[in-house]
Amino acid sequence: MAPQRFHEQFHHIQRSLPDVPLTMGPDDSAGILYEKGVVLVRDGEEARFVEDAVRTHFTETRGLVPDHVRRVGPRAGRTGVTRIRVGDPAEGEDTVPHALRAVREAEERQGRRLAGRNHVVHIAVNACPGDEPVPVSRTEPANPGAAEGSYDPATAVGVLVVDTGLVHDHRSYPLLSHTTGDAQLTETDGGGVLRQYVGHGTFIAGILAAVAPNTDITVRGTLNDAGAVLESEFGGLLFEAVDRDGWPDILSLSAGTPSTDPDGLIGLDAFMRELRGQRTLLVAAAGNNGSDTPFWPAAYAALPEYADCVLSVGALRADGESGACFTNHGPWVRVHAPGERLTSALTGFTAPVPYVYQHSTYDSCRFGVADYPCTCQYPRHTGVLSEGRESTGAKPDQVMFDGLAQWSGTSFAAPVAAGLVAARMTAYRERDPRAAGAALLAAATDRAEVRGAHVPALRPPTWRPVPAGVPALPA
Repeated sequence: MAPQRFHEQFHHIQRSLPDVPLTMGPDDSAGILYEKGVVLVRDGEEARFVEDAVRTHFTETRGLVPDHVRRVGPRAGRTGVTRIRVGDPAEGEDTVPHALRAVREAEERQGRRLAGRNHVVHIAVNACPGDEPVPVSRTEPANPGAAEGSYDPATAVGVLVVDTGLVHDHRSYPLLSHTTGDAQLTETDGGGVLRQYVGHGTFIAGILAAVAPNTDITVRGTLNDAGAVLESEFGGLLFEAVDRDGWPDILSLSAGTPSTDPDGLIGLDAFMRELRGQRTLLVAAAGNNGSDTPFWPAAYAALPEYADCVLSVGALRADGESGACFTNHGPWVRVHAPGERLTSALTGFTAPVPYVYQHSTYDSCRFGVADYPCTCQYPRHTGVLSEGRESTGAKPDQVMFDGLAQWSGTSFAAPVAAGLVAARMTAYRERDPRAAGAALLAAATDRAEVRGAHVPALRPPTWRPVPAGVPALPA
């Protein structure tokens, strides 16, 4: 992604986690956010080993201070992880890379990671494209449209959406009349400005309900705090979400983080192991970094032990012919589905939009997809903040969301795929979501071109392609 865009998102996420010092790395262009001065480890013997190894390394290395090395996280818990402080985040350079080097040889001997960054898990990761929804005309239908079929509570497929919760009037949208979950805590700020990502979970639920009418959809507000959470907390929050109503048939998740670690996130180890022993299919968005760096938890789909229980989903561009410029890609992405300029439920708001993206551009738009206008190359509205994070001085646009909105991102490709799995379960009376997911992929004959590779594509029958040359502007 463009460095300016990533720095904008860094500052936005830092505002949403004001008590957590954050940094980016391994370098400023890598698109990885994590807690400064802290490493994440498995509790128990590994934590003791890492703490001792880091302290010894810092003692023996000029310029490093061992005084701050200590455990600061809980020593027990269902996730089995704890945090180790390896430096003062308020002073000097970040010491996390030095701490990771301290245990590298031991990791090579054991064939597994012992310590990792405490990543920020987020529903957007970067701020482009379409991090604010665009209102559409009252006469414009949903896209994908509502599939044929009816809701039967006795046979409905259970879908859990871990996201931002539901807006106050979500049931005014007919397809969401039996959708339940957590209310979005705060929809506008003190100045009446629509908060970023408000309606994100509602929008996803609308897509699911359109593609698969025979579903019981529950939307949890796990990511209600502007969509950001630390990896050290994320596993526990996922456990809380599935504990409330039991493990669902399908778990739809749009959040994640890029990471260069090849075997996943330490903070999700326990949750992923328990997932493997359930029947739930995790359908996870591939992320919006325009990168081939694995994005977790979606990238678990490429690990043999998780291949049957995780479906990773990238986004097709508006015309469905190739990958959207923003979508992550690579062999770890199992399938691509429509994810650019979809139209779904947002319900009624009249409020200023939170940000203006007047000069946004995407580095990935310059490579292989520059023949069409990318969503993120177009201005949306005059908002409260500029990309420089300073007031524009202009009065923010007042925009009306009257039921439906248009939005782009792999966040929305994931529920398209999840909905198709659920629809197949209903059509074939299949009760095993993993078997239904495997059968759906096996039967997928459609292909799309993503960065020169021909990849499987899922296009719902009720989805309508939009000409790629038409910018995504409000109606």
